[in-house]
Amino acid sequence: MAESVELPTRLAILPFRNKVLLPGAIIRIRCTSPSSVKLVEQELWQREEKGLIGILPVRDANETASVGPVLSQGMGTESGSRTQVSSSESFHKLDGKNQQEVIQWHTKGVAARALHLSRGVEKPSGRVTYIVVLEGLCRFSVQELSTRGTYYTARISPLDMTKAEMEQAEQNPDFIALSRQFKATATELISVLEQKQKTGGRTKVLLETVPVHKLADIFVASFEISFEEQLSMLDSVDLKVRLSKATELVDRHLQSIRVAEKITQKVEGQLSKSQKEFLLRQQMRAIKEELGDNDDDEDDVAALERKMQGGGMPPNIWKHAQRELRRLKKMQPQQPGYNSSRVYLELLADLPWEKASEEQEMDLRAAKECLDTDHYGLVKVKQRIIEYLAVRKLKPDARGPVLCFVGPPGVGKTSLASSIAAALGRKFVRISLGGVKDEADIRGHRRTYIGSMPGRLIEGLKRVGVCNPVMLLDEIDKTGSDIRGDPASALLEVLDPEQNKTFNDHYLNVPFDLSKVIFVATANRVQPIPPPLLDRMEVIELPGYTPEEKLKIAMRHLIPRVLDQHGLSSEFLKIPEDMVKLVIQRYTREAGVRNLERNLAALARAAAVRVAEQEHDVSLGKDVHQLASPIMSSRLANGAEVEMEDIPMSVSNREISNPFRISSPLAVDEAMLEKVLGPPRFDDRETAERVATAGVSVGLVWTTFGGEVQFVEATAMVGKGDLHLTGQLGDVIKESAQIALTWVRARAAELRLASAAETNLLEGRDIHIHFPAGAVPKDGPSAGVTLVTAIVSLFSQRRVRADTAMTGEMTLRGLVLPVGGIKDKILAAHRYGIKRVILPERNLKDLVEVPGAVLASLEILLAKRVEDVLEQAFEGGCPWKQQSKL
Repeated sequence: MAESVELPTRLAILPFRNKVLLPGAIIRIRCTSPSSVKLVEQELWQREEKGLIGILPVRDANETASVGPVLSQGMGTESGSRTQVSSSESFHKLDGKNQQEVIQWHTKGVAARALHLSRGVEKPSGRVTYIVVLEGLCRFSVQELSTRGTYYTARISPLDMTKAEMEQAEQNPDFIALSRQFKATATELISVLEQKQKTGGRTKVLLETVPVHKLADIFVASFEISFEEQLSMLDSVDLKVRLSKATELVDRHLQSIRVAEKITQKVEGQLSKSQKEFLLRQQMRAIKEELGDNDDDEDDVAALERKMQGGGMPPNIWKHAQRELRRLKKMQPQQPGYNSSRVYLELLADLPWEKASEEQEMDLRAAKECLDTDHYGLVKVKQRIIEYLAVRKLKPDARGPVLCFVGPPGVGKTSLASSIAAALGRKFVRISLGGVKDEADIRGHRRTYIGSMPGRLIEGLKRVGVCNPVMLLDEIDKTGSDIRGDPASALLEVLDPEQNKTFNDHYLNVPFDLSKVIFVATANRVQPIPPPLLDRMEVIELPGYTPEEKLKIAMRHLIPRVLDQHGLSSEFLKIPEDMVKLVIQRYTREAGVRNLERNLAALARAAAVRVAEQEHDVSLGKDVHQLASPIMSSRLANGAEVEMEDIPMSVSNREISNPFRISSPLAVDEAMLEKVLGPPRFDDRETAERVATAGVSVGLVWTTFGGEVQFVEATAMVGKGDLHLTGQLGDVIKESAQIALTWVRARAAELRLASAAETNLLEGRDIHIHFPAGAVPKDGPSAGVTLVTAIVSLFSQRRVRADTAMTGEMTLRGLVLPVGGIKDKILAAHRYGIKRVILPERNLKDLVEVPGAVLASLEILLAKRVEDVLEQAFEGGCPWKQQSKL
């Protein structure tokens, strides 16, 4: 054992968190943090003689119990036991997981000597680490704590007695009695351990050779005791107090060993026959595990049976499940059908047969406020949802219609479905049907197939865990059919309230009640949906947003969401309304707001780069700072390795919470728009430039992305009287072009396009009609009047008005028939800056759905015949009116 040592006045300090090193104990430490590595290098590694360092316990200040004095700045001195810290703090907030955690330094520590040092380098980081074996020598008291570079030093005073004082204390009768009692208890403990573990020879030698006051520390260091008891032992400078506490701890350890032996003997003596069988079965199971013949499945089957009993299955389903369970019990786990039967029964147990989410008391006013908060505009749609909810409130078990939201992408169809679920207080599950071509995705596979699974509806119900969710059938118009069946036909049973009470999934092969599920569907177009399936749904159209509505949506919803997603706030980036208007007009022409959000996100990313690149100085405090992470340690007796993390210099908590600061927010202007988003993609001059020559007209069409403006170009050339059509056109639009050309040729003389003798317009020339954007497929009858106007403009060499667009189907006799998608088309014309729109007269009723602000900015012209279209399409009316019979 170490002899008495002479301590210097200052020692380098290595902190122990919630752990105490006592004199005589030996511990192995691995130092990895920069501060601990620096301390070892300067205080131990570079010294030729064996260096000394101080081990000082630290503790969490939020722990209520307190044993012994602690160093704490600003708290003064209580009863002479607390010492004011000079030029340093002892309250420290930790970096890492909990920045609010505070620790305190203990006033007493132990000087330690390095018995062994080894240096290593981690790969590939190249970080230097040290492994240090330390031996505790003697106690000391901290007078002042300060820093030296990255680690700590303390001015100390020794606490151990001198040799003369020790000899005098050993003559005290009380000390002699306590020494005898301690040695007797320690000898008894060693005897018990020797019988139990066949060890103890070295410990007996310690009893005979080491002074008793050092034995007390050594024995206590080998026990697993609490941090408070360790601190109490460290603070026991008086020998009699130290021996008394050590005797108590040794005796307590001895009694716990004896109690454990008594309990073991009692339990072994009371083993009954059934318990012995249990032990034998456990041994048999262990033998089978070694042989690879594990039959733990018996317990799993019992657990599965208990789970099925609590699944709430209907009586007929429960009988079916019991038959399947009896069959499973008779099977061996190695049989081919065992796993499939077990998975099937687990599905039956997991399905929510009767478990339903309780609907909250429906408040229509709150539901309306929720819809208004989540969605701007869509007045008609929100009113229909409120009506739907009102019926549900008056008659909760009402079988309402299946709502189908139809509209272009980005107008809020899916979010409307989730708002319905929130208003009803039900869970929400989304089933994506885009690209589904296999009927088994809806009805499931039959269990005879390898890899069979239930359909998406049953899987969704299992995932959501209730039998009455709001289920969204997303993209119901994107299903297809092939040799594997028709998923749209399989949905007929799902969406029919008269049939879905007994929905039969092929995998389940038992009826499941879907009548409690509220189905909501979404689609981009109505045409691909089969008529029988469409008949089971109520179609609600979401045509798109006007520029004014987009502006409101951007300011209320999109900009706050984009800023939040990019870690910004209004303190860093401001996007004025004028700039949002420019983004809408010049960079996005869409029915929804997805591209608008993408452009706003691009502006936010540019701002994030500018903010993140700003230099922010991290000021290192001059005071003592916090612990980086807890000290990881194990028992001292077995010399286990301890992972050591020391107190690094770090930034303050205030600097961490708000590291980035800028003098003023970044405001978006036109120059930034063009720099980030590029040159404008659209402008108001596009229509005028493209209609600058004769033979070009402007039409309005409907696509899955909303309304669009479609230019039609016609030109003549020397040929044989053929008609050429390009632009990836469908059969219907090709037939419309044939009808338009036939009508013009039949009335060529009346329109003064040819003389009476020359009635064949195509004599010696061909006509080529092109629809630009040739990569986009086009079809539909609504381009008839646009084609007639382009052909008349070509033969008359008169230009069509650049501010006028038109739509309508025409007959061979010249009648203008109504078309669909009027609201979408008018909104598209409004986005393109069109001022006049020619519509079929029978579409007048559809103008009710168009927002009033859009109608006020447009001149709506109604046409009953093609002659009316020509009258309005050319500047100053039809130029041949006086000569012709129009």
